Amino acid sequence: MAFNNLISKNEWQYILSASLLLIVFILTDLIGVIDKEYFYFVPRLISDQPHRIFTSILIHADLNHLLSNLGGIIITRYFLMRLGIESRFFYLKFILICSFLNFFIIWFYEKILSYFLNFYPNYAALGFSGIIYALFGFLLLASFYGKSHFLGKKIGLKSNYEVQKMSKTICLIGLIFSFLPGVSLLGHISGFIAGCFLFLI
Repeated sequence: MAFNNLISKNEWQYILSASLLLIVFILTDLIGVIDKEYFYFVPRLISDQPHRIFTSILIHADLNHLLSNLGGIIITRYFLMRLGIESRFFYLKFILICSFLNFFIIWFYEKILSYFLNFYPNYAALGFSGIIYALFGFLLLASFYGKSHFLGKKIGLKSNYEVQKMSKTICLIGLIFSFLPGVSLLGHISGFIAGCFLFLI
């Protein structure tokens, strides 16, 4: 009964996240009432259009891209339940903070490239996978050491060897997958780093 009560308190976060991704996909790809080009993460446009920091995580290249990230939401939800999550708002709070942090890591990397190599990347990025990889980084460390609080609020995550094994496998497969053509290696790595950093604070 306690486990069912825990799910009922937290389930809305995952449903809301997945529903938002589905709704945006319907509006952009199926109905076509929204042009995705206005929501991509494009480095040279961020200073004038900062909304892209958030909107870029809501849009996807195609159905397979969307489904893989919806799968990521299901997996991270499962891990959080196995670790004993006690917060009703952790998931959405993590997404919001990680959007900023992930952007900052990418921005810092690009500044280094432009300063030392006189090279400024010109690309467009999109999708929820950076957030998923951040969650994987956070949950991997939590499965080792546990995590009682997040930004001053109790979340009650406990170490779990089974989650630890599964997390390590998924992170390794994800890293290999990130080298495939058309996949944002930088977005995935920066997300993972952001998740590890959020675990440490």
